[in-house]
Amino acid sequence: MKTFCGRANPTTGAMEWLEEDEDYDYHQEIARSRYADMLHDKDRNTKYYQGIRAAVSRVKERGEKAIVLDIGTGTGLLSMMAASAGADFCYAIEVFKPMANAAVKIVEKNGFRDKIKVINKHSTEVTVGPDGDMQCRANILVTELFDTELIGEGALPTYEHAHKCLVQEGCEAVPHRATVYVQLVESRRMWSWNKLFPVHVKAEDGEKIIVSPPEMENCPGVPSVCDIQLNQMPSSDFTALSDVEMMFSVDFSKPVRSASTYYRVQLEPVKSGKAQIVLSWWDIDMDPSGMINCTMAPYWVKPTSVFQWRDHWMHCVYFLPREEPVLQGEKVYLTACRDAYSVWYKLQKAREEEENEADVCVDSPVCRCQAHLLWNRPRFGELNDQNRTHQYIKSLMTVLKPDSICLCISDGSLLPVLAHYLGAKQFFKANHLEDKIKIIEARPELLTPCHLEDKKISVLVGEPFFTTSLLPWHNLYFWYARTAVASHLTSDVTVLPQAASLHMMIVEFQDLWRIRSPCGTCEGFDVRTMDEMINNSLNFRESKEAEPHPLWEYPCKSLSDPQKVLTFDFRKTVPHQCLSIEGTVNLLRKGKSHGAVLWMEYHLAADIFVSTGLMQVSNEKGNCEWNPHCKQAVYFFSSVIESETLSDLPSAVTYAINFDPKTGEIAMDFKL
Repeated sequence: MKTFCGRANPTTGAMEWLEEDEDYDYHQEIARSRYADMLHDKDRNTKYYQGIRAAVSRVKERGEKAIVLDIGTGTGLLSMMAASAGADFCYAIEVFKPMANAAVKIVEKNGFRDKIKVINKHSTEVTVGPDGDMQCRANILVTELFDTELIGEGALPTYEHAHKCLVQEGCEAVPHRATVYVQLVESRRMWSWNKLFPVHVKAEDGEKIIVSPPEMENCPGVPSVCDIQLNQMPSSDFTALSDVEMMFSVDFSKPVRSASTYYRVQLEPVKSGKAQIVLSWWDIDMDPSGMINCTMAPYWVKPTSVFQWRDHWMHCVYFLPREEPVLQGEKVYLTACRDAYSVWYKLQKAREEEENEADVCVDSPVCRCQAHLLWNRPRFGELNDQNRTHQYIKSLMTVLKPDSICLCISDGSLLPVLAHYLGAKQFFKANHLEDKIKIIEARPELLTPCHLEDKKISVLVGEPFFTTSLLPWHNLYFWYARTAVASHLTSDVTVLPQAASLHMMIVEFQDLWRIRSPCGTCEGFDVRTMDEMINNSLNFRESKEAEPHPLWEYPCKSLSDPQKVLTFDFRKTVPHQCLSIEGTVNLLRKGKSHGAVLWMEYHLAADIFVSTGLMQVSNEKGNCEWNPHCKQAVYFFSSVIESETLSDLPSAVTYAINFDPKTGEIAMDFKL
């Protein structure tokens, strides 16, 4: 059976109806899941197993039967741990039907059919009683319902319901408690993901400064957490203004409340500075004594620890509503507000203890300036990148004339303001200042001479950047827009950028490979059924597609030189025929060929280029530095070849890459 799916094509801009297999959504869900990453998390799995063994032992020592409730069982791993630890019976709840079916197979394959019952329901729909899903309430509650923010996947309401309806009073819980930690920091780099910094433009009539309007400067932004791999953030990029403090903890063995609330801690700054960011992470104690602890703490907190890489739990960056100056030794109060699914912070100067605390506002902050809704955090960082902005200023200075009529096609771009200050006579902006800059609220193909006041465009500019772009080449929408407005351009129009090129490099990932790597066995349990399920879904489509990743967070080393594979000439309209290339890329270093990384480079003008991918290969080992504002495309190879010596290396990887102008899609194939 087939189904029609509507989607906006990010490259061509067209609305398309595609015929998809009825299992399309299911395969996407499985292929893009992080089950493999969790199964590869040795630290998590070991600690859970230790905690479950200890909980079963405590119940048995009381002379009770050990009845386990496992909410969000996934593969059934935690239930199998409990059964092998001596639990009398386990109820394993999994709401996602394909996953529940896989759990049944895995449980049977490992010989626990009589000990584990898989229930394909949401935990709030589970019934207890002689005719219910569960014969009786459980006395051990086992869950793994956490995300980077701890509560973002609904852990609190799930626990709240479980204590009311599914488990006994005084039950054992694994994990027993979670603790959230915070640290106040100053960081120009991270603050640049939330506020627009002044832009300095050196024009012929002196230096101009572009500043953000007051409503943007004073806007608290959006409350959603920024989750990143803080272990890839160098210590030179932030200054700790406080010690690490415990913000709040949740005891999962007792009734949990999900209602909105707040927590407050007193901090004594260890340095003077501008408080801008709250860094946060959590740990979980698997037992009441806290002897079995699994922590997300970043490298500077526990520098002697061996770090477990994981992508399913990362670190939280919270932006304070405004920058607050703090003085060393002068106490401040940090308040964490939360609802059932998210946390946000505010900082106050020291107050009198008897001051009425009813003024604490637990309402989530709301963006009032719209910029935080238009631009995501990496986009703010990109607009604040002075080196990048200087490249565009240099390019505009080479193409603009006093009588230039400019059209900008990009989302939320500063190019019109830059061009205006650099002397363009008039500027039309096809997406979004007044007087000299006219905003045209029309799609490129619907542009009319009336929109342009019957003038012809002499300079067409774009970064290009579009909010709908996921993969690097999706910004080729600029090319399609340029084609659509061709009749409004002068015959000698200048297009900036004049061209784009697709680049590629073969890499070995330090850790990212784990998200695609089969697990086989996990803590002694056979989970190959899960491997096969993921592989089948990948083969449905995803294995032939690249996926976006911000590689500054995921270290890798180059095994080949970067190679230009396709060029797109924006001075001409989009061609009717496909652009194709076949070739080989030589492997120069030993290592595991995990996949190819692809990115775009824009030829702005003369010898000025801007890369969305590789910035440099920083040393002889091949360690790569990537553009921190963009996601690069990663094509994982279906098989990995490891070479210990250069003589073991396959001499090259062959590739075939095809750009179809009708769909705007790039298809690729690689052979080791």
